[in-house]
Amino acid sequence: MFQTIINAWKIADLRKKLLYTALVLLIFRIGAALPVPFVDIAENGIIADPNANNFMTYLSMMTGDAFNYGTLFAMSITPYINASIIIQLLTVAIPPLERLAKEGEEGRKKISTITRFTAVALAALQSTAYYFYIRSQGYLTAGTDGAALTGFFAVFQALVIILCYTAGAALLMWLGEQINDKGIGNGISIILFAGIVSRMPTTLYSLYTYINRGGAYFALIPIAFVCMILMIAYIVWMDNAERRIPVQYAKRVVGRKMYGGQSTHIPIKVNMCGVLPVIFASSILSLPPTIQMFVTLDPDNSKWDAFWQGFFNIFQTTHWAYGIMYFVLIIFFAYFYAAIQYNPIEMANNIRRNSGAIPGIRPGKPTSDYITKILSRITLLGALLISVIALFPILFSQITGAFDKQVNLTLGGTSIIIMVGVALETVKQLESQMMMRHYKGFLD
Repeated sequence: MFQTIINAWKIADLRKKLLYTALVLLIFRIGAALPVPFVDIAENGIIADPNANNFMTYLSMMTGDAFNYGTLFAMSITPYINASIIIQLLTVAIPPLERLAKEGEEGRKKISTITRFTAVALAALQSTAYYFYIRSQGYLTAGTDGAALTGFFAVFQALVIILCYTAGAALLMWLGEQINDKGIGNGISIILFAGIVSRMPTTLYSLYTYINRGGAYFALIPIAFVCMILMIAYIVWMDNAERRIPVQYAKRVVGRKMYGGQSTHIPIKVNMCGVLPVIFASSILSLPPTIQMFVTLDPDNSKWDAFWQGFFNIFQTTHWAYGIMYFVLIIFFAYFYAAIQYNPIEMANNIRRNSGAIPGIRPGKPTSDYITKILSRITLLGALLISVIALFPILFSQITGAFDKQVNLTLGGTSIIIMVGVALETVKQLESQMMMRHYKGFLD
């Protein structure tokens, strides 16, 4: 990976893209530390226990601690991710959007515009929820007499805070698109990657606090650290694994030359969707806790409040139901994106038009059915493999908690999958861009 970056740095065009991407990430980190007017959050942040496994800790990880301290980019790119999920799901369900998706480049531009407006609307909704939460916790600046603002001033204060957070989410969405256009690409994922990496010192410090407790933690923390290293190696192996469908092309004579007759294959990656199922599953499960910020429930007040309190507790990362929903959503989004990326009928037609055939399979519908069966099995296998990484830290925390020596690593699986996946995808993009320039120079 480092050798690829060094080689890319030697090419002037790619060096400019790398520097531009670094500049965007610098702006992201500055915005993640830039305070918002009327918000006064203490140095310790809004999260009382940084080692806790809950929705607040998850958002803090995804935003690079911006959510914890209420800075400009507290919403990060989660509104854009949620908007992308919603629009792509609606593209399958709503005929007008489906027609737009089939109109080529022009249709994709219109869908991108719709996604942006949806992302801004979701950012405003999440910013409003966040405002009500920090107001209920007493993190807003008071008036000159020490009392909370009322009337027009309270409304003005709320508008400024909500608009700042909404604008921060919109700015991050734009910065991600600029990385796609002028940087090395994969902009949204790289911003998410930068936020998670910035949290690594906090994560390491959390592990250090466990060691200070002594006793069994002297053995559990090294075991947890080794498991994280093994998970990284496991993700790299899984990313390189692929299923090759053999294809045999018939010989044909064109003029005095003979074409075809060779054997090749269609490579299908086991983890064909990358980190997207994990990111989207995490984002979907973050919506109910966002709604919870709008209301304050008192379980002792009534059975109705107790019911809703129990419902929202299901979406805490330490709850067993969260693990089940997380697992199901990862598999669902894996199949969803496999259906978008691969069209077995079109693949079968392309093979037939080029006088090719899969050995032992008749051309036409039998070939498309065979490819569909292969894709279904590979997608399920890839989803199960990636679910192992996502769910292992949850199981590890539960097992250690059963012995009163709980080590909270619930968020480790998600962050490791995203970091390693984005790093591998970025390196591959750099390699492909270097290859393109190599061929261009050769042809010139």
